[in-house]
Amino acid sequence: MNQYPLLRNASLAFPFVLIWTSAFPAAKIGLIDSPPLLFLTLRFLVAGALMLAWAHWRGTLRKLTLQELGVLSALGLLNHALYLGLSWTGMGSLSSGLSTILISANPIVVAVLSSFLLREPLTRQKVLGLALGFLGVAFIVRNRIGSTTDSLEGFLLVLAALLTLAFGTVLYKKWPVRTDIVTGTGFQIILSGLLLLPVALFMEDWSAIVWTPSFAGAFAWLVLVVSITGYQLWFNLLERGSASAASVWFFLTPPLGLLAGAWLLNEPLNWIDFIGIVPVVLGIVLVTRAR
Repeated sequence: MNQYPLLRNASLAFPFVLIWTSAFPAAKIGLIDSPPLLFLTLRFLVAGALMLAWAHWRGTLRKLTLQELGVLSALGLLNHALYLGLSWTGMGSLSSGLSTILISANPIVVAVLSSFLLREPLTRQKVLGLALGFLGVAFIVRNRIGSTTDSLEGFLLVLAALLTLAFGTVLYKKWPVRTDIVTGTGFQIILSGLLLLPVALFMEDWSAIVWTPSFAGAFAWLVLVVSITGYQLWFNLLERGSASAASVWFFLTPPLGLLAGAWLLNEPLNWIDFIGIVPVVLGIVLVTRAR
């Protein structure tokens, strides 16, 4: 019987969720001065190169086999290029509330996929925890669902982003590459940038990027803090426990996202919404302590 060590892994989970949440306001700031796909491509190439240089400095960088490169390319495509490319593009024509609801279903999709692909048991306790977490998120963002800007295209793009991230999470556990996390993550990110580059060049124009101080600051934050630090925490969290127990921490991103939006972007905040944090926390406890 394996128990997911809730308190021990909270030391990884809380910093990860804070960093992950910070990516949304940073992206909003950066996208004012850059098209989304070129922004992501530059972010991936720079972050991946820095991580591989770090792995070389640590002495852990090694030559990978073609099979390992193929696996890391697939993981990079799902976890980075497709997930962020689809979600950033889709959010342009979807309300923040509906986007949040869709992405917050990630732990549920991961739990279902894990039951089939990883043989992780989908117990009644885990199902109850996932339901509580999702209902808590729905309550928190209920006033932000629905907008005249909502479109079917945006909905389908963000839904596809949700599925790619869930598959990427599960396949990371199913197809382990025997290398350290810095090297593996560095290859994932730089390969995702190379895969996204031709698409970005075809659909967008380099001249549309305006290197303002706000864009440079958002770019630096997304590279150094989110891509390098955040993904280190995330993949360490995945290494420590089951895919469903790790992904359930995503339920914390909506309440923290509202706080970040109010602080950094002066978005309106209704403190009544935060009643939903109670079922969210209960859901996390139930899922992470499930057998």
